[in-house]
Amino acid sequence: MNFNRRDFLKLASMLPLVASNLSLSEGPSKSKVAGTDSPNILILVFDTLSAKHISLYGYPRETMPHLARFAERATVYHAHYAGGNFTTPGTGSLLTGTYAWTHRALSHQATLLEKFLSRNIFNEFASRGYYTAGFSHNLLVNILMHALRQNLDDYVLPAEIALVDYNFSDDVFYEDYVTAVRSERAYLKKPGQMSDSLFLAPLFWALKEIHLRSIKQEFQRTFPLGIPGYHDMLYPLEDTVDWILDQVSVMPQPFLAYMHMMPPHDPYYPRGEFALSFYDEWRPDPKPEHFYSEGFAEEELLDRRRRYDQYIAYVDAEFGRLYDQLTDRGLLENTWLVFTSDHGEMFERGIWQHTTRTLFDPVIHVPLLISAPGQNTRQDIYSSSSCVDVFPTLLQGLGEPIPDWIEGMVLPPVETSEAVKDRNIYAIEAKSNPKYGPLVKATVAMIKGDYKLIFYAGYEGHDGVFELYDLASDPEELNDLYESRKSIADALKREMLAKIEDVNAPYLRKD
Repeated sequence: MNFNRRDFLKLASMLPLVASNLSLSEGPSKSKVAGTDSPNILILVFDTLSAKHISLYGYPRETMPHLARFAERATVYHAHYAGGNFTTPGTGSLLTGTYAWTHRALSHQATLLEKFLSRNIFNEFASRGYYTAGFSHNLLVNILMHALRQNLDDYVLPAEIALVDYNFSDDVFYEDYVTAVRSERAYLKKPGQMSDSLFLAPLFWALKEIHLRSIKQEFQRTFPLGIPGYHDMLYPLEDTVDWILDQVSVMPQPFLAYMHMMPPHDPYYPRGEFALSFYDEWRPDPKPEHFYSEGFAEEELLDRRRRYDQYIAYVDAEFGRLYDQLTDRGLLENTWLVFTSDHGEMFERGIWQHTTRTLFDPVIHVPLLISAPGQNTRQDIYSSSSCVDVFPTLLQGLGEPIPDWIEGMVLPPVETSEAVKDRNIYAIEAKSNPKYGPLVKATVAMIKGDYKLIFYAGYEGHDGVFELYDLASDPEELNDLYESRKSIADALKREMLAKIEDVNAPYLRKD
């Protein structure tokens, strides 16, 4: 009998079920057992997916027709914001229902404060009798989730699904995963190149290149631009979708599964049929350079934007296949399905990607679609929402109380009060700020109604700078109104500074 890699993955997907039948003592404790008819929860996070590039949200290119199909049976949130402009704060806020200034995963490779080892979505649902599972291609997400593994019945590292994985941390130093990942990254001069000081590094990387060359030849026809991957891993999204389908078919129910996939994060490697898409005449509105411009020329940004859009179309095709299979198997009749992202991507003002000090909408406006069990009609929500709202909304949807430490609010249509529409939404960029210090070097965005106030604090040459945009009349954020609408700007400024003072209070020295 031939036993190929896909057969192995399908066999491996049975392990969580076998383990659960043998013993649940190694997983999180269950204070009460949920009924077998309790709904499942499947959270799909596609990394670096900006709402500004999705046709469902008005983007001129039809990048995600399959997501539009799903929208016809979901609640679509049109003004949804990530907690930050890169993975760590954004994912930390999704998992805890708190902003980055509270959970303190502020920088790359950061971890949550210790108290959040029990204050997180996995622990809350595990305590309610849910089987909990987590997976991510992204090493930064795994740094967060590895610390939460005591709350997870099934925690899967990317090596188990990746086509190729050249990382050693998870295999050799699993118990010290976070330290090992940080150390392994420190040895890298840049992705794919190890420090010459590492013993036998030149030989290792020579053998790696030979291996990679053979794999790329094998997949040349399917992925002519390159095989999807990052962090020294290769992971065609097709394999991940197949694995997710196998997992949700065998997991004990009810389950909460958090599946965080790296695409469409760069490098942008679409499948072959999408590699020639969007060679059109459309051009976005030109935007002025910002004081944090990185100097990318407009034509270069247009080319990278096209590649990103092609990659999104590939992601959409695989999401469509996943959605159709979930529908055909009847799983959506008893499952909350959440589609979202941890942050966006930027191709404007001379800036590319998302590791910027700016918080313009392309890097923090992300999709959110939630389909309740058995939902078959569409609902559109236009009031602002935040990633910190997902966790409490799911709890309330099950009729469960909301812990008082959660900063998010329950979203409509689950919650119908006006309070959720009138509150402030925040996003934070503070990768250079000390973890255990007050927020003094950061960019903070506050969205209130139609207005968005951005504050730059602690940066040389730009300390104390504010920007104000009217997102209703100027969704592209072309006109800074901070000086011309002074009364509105001053009122919002007072609110923002009062909030920052409040969150800074625990970290101020008391002499």
